[in-house]
Amino acid sequence: MYFQQFYLGCLAQASYMIGSEGEAAVVDPRRDVDLYIDEAKAQGLTIRHVIETHLHADFVSGHKELAERTGAKIYFGAAAGATFPHVPVHDGDEIRMGKVTLRFLETPGHTPESISVVVVDREKSDAPVSVLTGDTLFIGDVGRPDLLGARMSAQELAGMMYDSLHGKLLALPDATAVYPAHGAGSLCGRNISSETSSTIGQQRQFNYALRPMPREEFVAMMTADLPEAPAYFSRDASINREGAEALADLPAPPALSPDEVARRQEQGAIVVDTRPSSEYGAGHVPGSYHMGQSGQLASWAGSLLSPETPIVLVAEDEARVAESRTRLARVGLDNVAGYLEGGILAWDRAGRPLARTEQIAVDELKARLAEGADLTVIDVRRPGEFQAGHVAGAVHIPLHELGKRAPAALDPEKPVAIICASGYRSSIATSVLERLGFRHFSNVVGGMNAWNAAKYETAA
Repeated sequence: MYFQQFYLGCLAQASYMIGSEGEAAVVDPRRDVDLYIDEAKAQGLTIRHVIETHLHADFVSGHKELAERTGAKIYFGAAAGATFPHVPVHDGDEIRMGKVTLRFLETPGHTPESISVVVVDREKSDAPVSVLTGDTLFIGDVGRPDLLGARMSAQELAGMMYDSLHGKLLALPDATAVYPAHGAGSLCGRNISSETSSTIGQQRQFNYALRPMPREEFVAMMTADLPEAPAYFSRDASINREGAEALADLPAPPALSPDEVARRQEQGAIVVDTRPSSEYGAGHVPGSYHMGQSGQLASWAGSLLSPETPIVLVAEDEARVAESRTRLARVGLDNVAGYLEGGILAWDRAGRPLARTEQIAVDELKARLAEGADLTVIDVRRPGEFQAGHVAGAVHIPLHELGKRAPAALDPEKPVAIICASGYRSSIATSVLERLGFRHFSNVVGGMNAWNAAKYETAA
């Protein structure tokens, strides 16, 4: 049996290829599907099956393009309601490929149509080797039950989740390997581990959501204090139900002169700067968003940008423009109007104004606070991260809420220092504040990781 996990850090998303005797299945493919086709060819496999564990909300899937290019069938849980030709599957349905059996389990809870895929290598045993759990069971967590809005209540879905976990997944042998669709950083869970695989036994022992408890207690726990779902989730789920346009059919972004970029910006286009935070801080197009390629560009772009608004990219070179364009397409942001030809150097040489963002180290932040500087520290991490330890006196405003809360919560004339875990989200946050008219802000380089490494005191 051939088995491969493809992990995409930009989306904290995992997809899989399973093969036997020349035939392969791909599970939960991302939108750019060339890597699956290339890998299948390298392994001497033909992709015959494309399986979706559910209608993904946090990224646009490439199932339709992959099927069209390979002649494969697409499989969804029967409740998905996909509008293109597919095979609706139920409990116990199977795909047989050579010496491998893929057995479907209906595991609703994250969504009504969620399925898991049990993998059996018949050459070794009839016992399950692994289970691909989609967004039902993560490592250290389980899927959120609140992403369908008014279509189905979080309480009803959480009850389904409990039944799926205890009646289906925890009934598998403890040695069964667990491979989920997401890792740490995904908004489809609340506290997902950075590990990308585990076993049923380990999850039974260490996953907080799997400890023995009544169904009612589980429902109450899973529906309390849930963060707001990003606006793009419902849009991406709708795209996946219909099948996305092939990535190759999207036009390449044209090169734009500095004057043309300025004109587009005046007409409402958003400039997205994907360079490292140090380069962005040293000089950038005023009013641009910063979303560096070093982190989860796709997820944050999906959360903060509208698909209707034209996007102009700023990057170090054309290869990075192409990479940024692909990352945006992975969350359904296809409206890329072009890129700044020659990069920020061309903008500067054209006599256009540059905005700058101060970058400060944690020791400088500590020194300023010790001196009693009139400075507000804004922590833009998630609630669980903030509660685990933060700079004393820091104001907590999660990044996805900053645009809405900052005008009322912060004085635009008072200096602020923005901190996150590593400096990535805080740099995005400085660009959000700049667009809101704030002028006195700093990005804390290295974030709480650097603060903790320096053994500076934290508050809980």
